[in-house]
Amino acid sequence: MDYFQLPKIDLHCHLDGSVRPETLIDLAHQQNLSLPSENIHDIKALMVVPETCQNLTEYIKRFELPISVMQTEESIERISFELFEDAARENVKYLEVRFGPQLHVQKGLTFDQIIGSAVRGMKKAEAQYEIQGNYILSILKTLPKDRINDVIDAGVKYLNHGVVAFDLAASELDGFCHEYVPYAQYAIEKGYKITIHAGEQGNGQNVYDAISLLGAQRIGHGIAIKEHKLAYNLVKNELIALETCPSSNTHTKAVADLSCHPIKTFYNDGLMTTINTDNRTVSNTTMTDEVRKVVEEFNLSREDYFNIYRISVKHSFASESVKQSLLQYVELA
Repeated sequence: MDYFQLPKIDLHCHLDGSVRPETLIDLAHQQNLSLPSENIHDIKALMVVPETCQNLTEYIKRFELPISVMQTEESIERISFELFEDAARENVKYLEVRFGPQLHVQKGLTFDQIIGSAVRGMKKAEAQYEIQGNYILSILKTLPKDRINDVIDAGVKYLNHGVVAFDLAASELDGFCHEYVPYAQYAIEKGYKITIHAGEQGNGQNVYDAISLLGAQRIGHGIAIKEHKLAYNLVKNELIALETCPSSNTHTKAVADLSCHPIKTFYNDGLMTTINTDNRTVSNTTMTDEVRKVVEEFNLSREDYFNIYRISVKHSFASESVKQSLLQYVELA
């Protein structure tokens, strides 16, 4: 298989985890920010997680430097454009990007400015490349809850015009879903789709709760359901898509190594399984890399790959017309 030429879909990718190191240095200079080093290799080492990474908490620390330069409309728009450009250049045909607007208010930007900047960058890339996309607004569980509804409200004007869904992200504690029921319900009432980070680390009960309490239509990661029968059955019976991120899961030690990843088991059992990058820079990966790793490690056929592609199309938050256009790439391949 020519993995680069395959049409690809990425449903789980973080904006601040996918910043070009060269862009970070350039933006820091423009903003008169001091960097730990001017050497591109040193900066990249601070942005890419080491193979010795022990857990999700250590992994998340790699976001600090990119976020420091993502405090202006221009920087957010540029990074958004470049992410879609990078994806388009490796034949990603549809990309859903998530980010936390609350992380970008350090210099006084409003949530409208933040969301609008990201959407503008995406739209600019859509106009230049053969790629389509949407944004998912992530709420960070490590931040205060007092402005969650403000984020939801700010995104409403962009709903179905660049923004499609609500997400909960960051470190995963057991039982976290119970605290966010009113916010997820508010998002649903406003017209958002729901995808929740759950079962990446910790208990599969979080996946069960994300679906039953928060109305999740997709689950970010979700691999912990392999140890939780009720959650597993709920995901299977309700056709909840799993946004698996194989390289990221090995880096955070959610799995010991790729061979231990349950993606093949899930797929063989009929679960709605998808392949995604999570963080292109932090995990030093691309969709081409992720597809190649999964196909080769688990001996998937070309037919298997395109079945996963179709699952990604069906469970994307794209419009029906975009979904139909994405299915055409299967016929052409």
